[in-house]
Amino acid sequence: MAPQEREALAAVMPKISAGILLYRRREGGIEVFLVHPGGPFWAKKDDGAWSIPKGEVAAGEAPLDTARREFREETGFAVDGAFQDLAPVRQAGGKTVLAWAVEGDCEAAAIASNRFSLEWPPRSGRRQEFPEIDRAQWFDIAAARRKINRGQLPLLDALEALAG
Repeated sequence: MAPQEREALAAVMPKISAGILLYRRREGGIEVFLVHPGGPFWAKKDDGAWSIPKGEVAAGEAPLDTARREFREETGFAVDGAFQDLAPVRQAGGKTVLAWAVEGDCEAAAIASNRFSLEWPPRSGRRQEFPEIDRAQWFDIAAARRKINRGQLPLLDALEALAG
């Protein structure tokens, strides 16, 4: 999809997110960098809960700029390189995810995520802060298929086709 088409899609459709699928090559094959959402709802969820770092595209913002910004906000790391356009995917909740694959590396244990505020416990009147991302990890493709949000599985397929 051309950059102009992505920008037009983001401008007219609600619930569009953009993200980065960071990958690295290891002796055993490709590993992908996934993040686990923070907060009490996700605390005990694992398989199917992980995601690529992503966030909603703001009006007038280029989706790739959103993807790079969200990666930095959610992990504390800037990512650069030869971004490879992946086909958009639609998650079960209706959100469309625009994604780019890029080869790179970072220390998963050293992430520094932005935070959000939430009334917790519900109806308690008490607000607490939680990290948007509570952990990150490198996974081989087989493990990533178990961990990633099912709606994002096609991104792993596309990466395998691109990276060999």
